[in-house]
Amino acid sequence: MGIADLLREVDGSGEFGVCLGRLDGVPVFEHDAERTHYSASTMKLPVAMAMMRKVEAGELALDQPVTVHNDFTSAAGGRFGVNPAEDEAPATWKQMGQQVSLGWLATEMITRSSNLATDLVLELVGVEAADAELGGGPSAIRRGIDDAAAQRAGISNEMSPAGLARVLVAVGNQKDASGDYLRDLLAGNQWNGEIPAMLPEGTRVEHKNGWDTRIRHDGGIIRPSDASPFVLAVCTTSDLPDAEAQKLIASIALEAWNHRHDLEAIR
Repeated sequence: MGIADLLREVDGSGEFGVCLGRLDGVPVFEHDAERTHYSASTMKLPVAMAMMRKVEAGELALDQPVTVHNDFTSAAGGRFGVNPAEDEAPATWKQMGQQVSLGWLATEMITRSSNLATDLVLELVGVEAADAELGGGPSAIRRGIDDAAAQRAGISNEMSPAGLARVLVAVGNQKDASGDYLRDLLAGNQWNGEIPAMLPEGTRVEHKNGWDTRIRHDGGIIRPSDASPFVLAVCTTSDLPDAEAQKLIASIALEAWNHRHDLEAIR
């Protein structure tokens, strides 16, 4: 069954986008790839990229101390805090009022998808710098996680499969210590129910996923031991049960894997 067949099976139940290609950035399969979805936690990758750009420039340091707090400037004006009930990464919350390193927060942000860690990093990096990593186009970072006032005002973070694939290609081709650092963060992701789920055990997948009500996304660099690496990004906004949305993404990844020696043949 091809990727197009998998998408036909869920036709009418929501919006589904796919972008598949090699690390040269040329897509070999696209389906609604430029249509944006609410980004959920996929925006954390551009935040990490912007952070490393500032580290390279000497504006930030991975070992600099950051006091953990939960009070941030809203994109709509005023202040907001992260809802702990919607943050599935408890370690950052246990450090409230204490100092931790920026590098520790970045690890929590990517490997555990901590919302609180994300807003702490974003506060230092800046929304504009994180958004700039997307390179323009319809994808955008406009606010922090759980900025409810901004959300009510229509200020949202958006991501398309093509936009997610583009930042993954950038990370995959970054030939320096910062690139190694980012790729290792992505490979350490502890939430592996989408792209990696059906791939052979031990396959290196450098990925960042995101989820919310009706939302399930994942984008990653897949590195087979017997073929060239490739990039896959899938965004879903649908009425599918969450487990089925995860299975859809995993099935698309498996179909890509099965064509890893000839990605151009995929349908």
